[in-house]
Amino acid sequence: MPSSKVVSRPPSLRRRARRLPFGVAVTGLAAALGVLGSTVLPGAIGTAGASGKVPLVVYAAEGYDSAMTAAFQKATGIPTRLDDDSTGPLLAKVVAEKNNPQWGLLWVDGATAFALLDQQGLLYRGFEPNVGWTTLGKAAVPRDKSYIPTGITLMPAIVYNSKVLSASQLPTSYQDLLSPTWKGAVGMNDPAVSGPTYPFVAGLMNQLGGVSAGEKYFEQLKSNGLHVFQTNDVTLNALEAGTIKLALIQSSAGIGAMLKTPGIKVAFLPKTTVLPGAIGIDKGASKTVRAEAEQFVKFVLTKEGQRVQQSGDPTGDSLYWPVIKGVAPKAGLPSITSIDAQTINPYTWGARENAVNQWFTNNIVQ
Repeated sequence: MPSSKVVSRPPSLRRRARRLPFGVAVTGLAAALGVLGSTVLPGAIGTAGASGKVPLVVYAAEGYDSAMTAAFQKATGIPTRLDDDSTGPLLAKVVAEKNNPQWGLLWVDGATAFALLDQQGLLYRGFEPNVGWTTLGKAAVPRDKSYIPTGITLMPAIVYNSKVLSASQLPTSYQDLLSPTWKGAVGMNDPAVSGPTYPFVAGLMNQLGGVSAGEKYFEQLKSNGLHVFQTNDVTLNALEAGTIKLALIQSSAGIGAMLKTPGIKVAFLPKTTVLPGAIGIDKGASKTVRAEAEQFVKFVLTKEGQRVQQSGDPTGDSLYWPVIKGVAPKAGLPSITSIDAQTINPYTWGARENAVNQWFTNNIVQ
């Protein structure tokens, strides 16, 4: 059986990679990869391997993606190549390669990103695996079936040090964060760098009534001493060092920190935003590659695939809520029904991502 080729970085480096808005990232990549429009790279998708099967190229930003591609290849014999990177560079590559795609499927967190790719005509539509969806899973399937949910996290979780704060001292609303009590005490990631943070920003804007109301809120939060960091690691380090008292980050990262670090706890404010992990298939893929990609999706959503997904990154991305019935979440995850969560329209907010991130960079980060 052909070996699986993994193009990967250590997880710590991958989390530090800059997530640029599409327009900025694509400009740089297009210049560096200008030949993509007319040249097929060695080993590009569509080239048959020694087994006679076409390699499936997987672009992914999940902590368990290496374990999953290896398990899929072992189970099916389909040669699989993994390009493991952070979300932003992968999305930029997908757009830069639109005239000559080098990928078969994309697997990252955030339905807004897939909605934007779908609006640009880059995703294959109409495929939905025959599985028993949970309520959240079914709600995450788009009407045109252009991407497939594979798990749910939430954005944000409130992460705190119980040696510094008691549960009774925590804020109970986002408005509480504007009070003098939390002046200089709150930290979050930059949505133009951290892939899951834009859906948090969009979700808060949605909750507050729109972009303008959300912008006003973040301006007030900045005036109250908001700290903006680039990655989960940096934000959590600031929490542990006492630079901040509350970290607003992805639930999987927060719960992972809780499992690893004594005293770290996680809570949720009302209307935290549902963040689906999802897979999209290249619209321009050959019939053979598309069939392999569909097989990959089906494998991920089997019990075997879910075991791999839940074990591949046990204190990170594996801490998700399953989207198919009969699969229990990992120990340490609270019941999803106990959390007041909202689902935002990914097509409405995906189209606004570049503009919102640019505003955030210009007005909150700087």
